[in-house]
Amino acid sequence: MTTPTGAGGGARSSADGELDDFVTAVSAVSWLLVGISTRSVEEVNERVTLTQFRTLAVLADRGQTNLSKLAAELDVNASTAMRVIDRLVAADLVSRTENPATRREVVLCPTPDGERLVSDVVTKRRAAIAELIRALPASEQATLVSCLRSVTAAAESAGMHPAAPASLGW
Repeated sequence: MTTPTGAGGGARSSADGELDDFVTAVSAVSWLLVGISTRSVEEVNERVTLTQFRTLAVLADRGQTNLSKLAAELDVNASTAMRVIDRLVAADLVSRTENPATRREVVLCPTPDGERLVSDVVTKRRAAIAELIRALPASEQATLVSCLRSVTAAAESAGMHPAAPASLGW
């Protein structure tokens, strides 16, 4: 069965229409979540940029890492990651120490202040998401969790990786 596409002319199948409806719904939810994420970071905006926060969040999730692994995780080159780390070290949010095992490698990890900053933002974000979810009937909450897990599994199967640490609620 086909349905008109509207202004563009031609026809599209019902399956295409359902897919378009799904993409539209997911896009609307993604914008909603971007808004929640943005508002959760606004309080720390004077201390760190969004890029610095993302870097700090990855470090908080990993515990400690080296520069090349961090750059790969952030999908940036090492020099870009180094500039961000330099600023976070200067703000006392990240520590940079020599790896005692190799002495050639520098280990990066968040300071207690850096971990606290990430935790505060994540707590605020999770509270906002919880408020949104509580507005749904319990039966829809369960369905939503199942659907979101399926989407996440499909993304992982397709080789897509989350842009931020899942354990942080980012």
